[in-house]
Amino acid sequence: MKELKIRLKTESQLALQKQTVINLFLTNIWVKNELLHVLKPHDLSLEQFNVLRILRGQKGNPINLQDIQERMVNKMSNTTRLIDKLIKKDFVKRNQCEQNRRKIEIYITSAGLKNLKELDTIIDQTEQNITSNLSQTELEQLNKLLLKLKQTKQ
Repeated sequence: MKELKIRLKTESQLALQKQTVINLFLTNIWVKNELLHVLKPHDLSLEQFNVLRILRGQKGNPINLQDIQERMVNKMSNTTRLIDKLIKKDFVKRNQCEQNRRKIEIYITSAGLKNLKELDTIIDQTEQNITSNLSQTELEQLNKLLLKLKQTKQ
């Protein structure tokens, strides 16, 4: 892993496990930056984009904050703040449930759907560019390895 040693500006021999973790971290940052680059002109963060996709998946049905939070890729996100920002952009609306006044229902608006439709092709192309150096078999293998890596030892 000469390339990693050059990037880290080190002469030390890094353990394979350390190289792997560092490479995963650097790759994560690179992928996020590539996606952020295409979302920036649409004034969206990755987390806001994730919320919009979750809401679109509801197919017009309401969802509450807790359910959105459970489905988020980044569980550390402040979902209430994200929803507030999306409401200001008119991509989302929030209603109080008539049957249970403590329950808040969240919907995607037509403007939010329109914005996602515009982004679909751009995001698909970006994901293809990100993964273009890998064959279909390598992508399948990488996904299997990443899932295996996340399995916790009991």
